[in-house]
Amino acid sequence: MLNRMGSPARLRFRSRNGILLAAAVVSIGVGYLLLAQGSTTLAPILLVLGYCVLFPLGLAL
Repeated sequence: MLNRMGSPARLRFRSRNGILLAAAVVSIGVGYLLLAQGSTTLAPILLVLGYCVLFPLGLAL
């Protein structure tokens, strides 16, 4: 894929990306821990937040 200047596009990760990806990992980890303990409300919310919101935002922004 080429950018506007005709050169290959590169991903530029900044500290904001790292923070969002770290938050996704924490959210997913806590979600699985709660799921193992039998949580049926907070665990799925944290897993969806980690996988569907924070992880994509960490890659896209």
